[in-house]
Amino acid sequence: MTDRTSGDQRPAVIEQPYQYRRRILAEPDWSRFPGWRDVTSEEWASAQWQRAHCVKNVKQLRSLMGDRLADGFYDDLDRDMRERATMSMLLPPQMLNTMVPEAEETAPGSWTEAFYADPIRRYMLPVASDRLAEWPSHPFATRDSLHEHDMWAVEGLTHRYPTKVLAELLSTCPQYCGHCTRMDLVGNSTPTVDKRRMALKPVDRQTAILDYLREHPGVRDVVVSGGDVANMPWKQLERFLDALLEIETIRDIRLATKALMGLPQHWLQDEIVDGMGRVAKRAAEQGVNLAIHTHVNHVNSVTPAVARAAAAMLEAGVRDVRNQGVLMRGVNDSPEALLDLCFAMQGEANILPYYFYMCDMIPNSEHWRTSVARAQDLQHALMGYLPGYATPRIICDVPMVGKRWVHQLSEYDRELGISYWTKNYRTSLEADDPDALTRRYPYYDPIDTLPRAGREWWRRMDPPEEVRAAGDEAAARSREASEKQDRPTGARP
Repeated sequence: MTDRTSGDQRPAVIEQPYQYRRRILAEPDWSRFPGWRDVTSEEWASAQWQRAHCVKNVKQLRSLMGDRLADGFYDDLDRDMRERATMSMLLPPQMLNTMVPEAEETAPGSWTEAFYADPIRRYMLPVASDRLAEWPSHPFATRDSLHEHDMWAVEGLTHRYPTKVLAELLSTCPQYCGHCTRMDLVGNSTPTVDKRRMALKPVDRQTAILDYLREHPGVRDVVVSGGDVANMPWKQLERFLDALLEIETIRDIRLATKALMGLPQHWLQDEIVDGMGRVAKRAAEQGVNLAIHTHVNHVNSVTPAVARAAAAMLEAGVRDVRNQGVLMRGVNDSPEALLDLCFAMQGEANILPYYFYMCDMIPNSEHWRTSVARAQDLQHALMGYLPGYATPRIICDVPMVGKRWVHQLSEYDRELGISYWTKNYRTSLEADDPDALTRRYPYYDPIDTLPRAGREWWRRMDPPEEVRAAGDEAAARSREASEKQDRPTGARP
């Protein structure tokens, strides 16, 4: 509003749905944890120390936390590890230190409520009470929900898109996320999930991958992942990258590592920085785009150490450090949480917000997943605040379709929580399928987010054996190029 009598032309303060305030990065004080009270700065900065002091079980967590957590939390955690967990526990100190960053030393058990509510704890250290009682898994959830293994051209190489491939060089990470989309392959087996194992020796796997890429000049983009490339000895990784750069048709190389955030100390080691400099120099000379893709889900994870690691990679010559987060309930499913995170990454750590994927339909993940409608609302809420180049896209990775912006669906039954999607290319599973480009592929919202009528509809899909049979049939159809994927029995036309 303008004060016309005084001639004051200053606009009135406008109240906005989101108010930006710069957040200066800070490393939480690790000495607030009893088990780290005497850890020095030199130890904390050591990648070797970080790896050696990862928390892998309830006993180690108790030793670290002292009397900070009530016994009931450990019982809750132990039950989840026995009955629901799809990933084993593996938490580097850096990752744990971003949980309850402002907790104070008070009475025994006083941290418990804050620890339960902590967004990073919710996806890195899930407990049984987090999971949904009625629908812990969607009836159509599968261990390899995106059919990445089904699309292996050779062991470890998923050829899903016409010009892009995913190279899974290893099946381990420095940290294990509860929502991992590759829970079928990555990490140690749990009481509920017997993991798939790679059969080839690493050198033979890499040779097979490189041979395939030489024989398929239509592939120009390679995502080098796993697992996490931070767990691959640098000399082996550099040899593989050098071999990739010898293939003239490869024009984009992306290194996937959550460890840039979970274990930034790794990426700050001289061996890694110097080696990345050599690879980046060669890539630049050949006009190949070399980037790092990391995985940050909450603003509390963006610390000075993370910013230093990103800066070290950029200074070494990497073209971009980009973030591919996952949209999860109770972690970052609000405009404020997403915008706080994006501003911290883009403005303070020089990490480009790129994608937020909707959490995939793996077992026991329903409490993390959001509906497509919620994802659409969040995409709308992000627009206009960040620079256009730093405004992330929220993506639904539809089985058998691939990545789609959440507004690209062709039809959406919000009552039943079923959306339908189309695509413009064939995967290797559909090479001879005449209907692949005209078929509509279904995606399912979490059932607990549906209106009452929708929830009742899914409950009537009894007995459970029938539901499992329907899921098995859907998975079988996805592997048969000549068969169509129909809507589930009873779904509306």
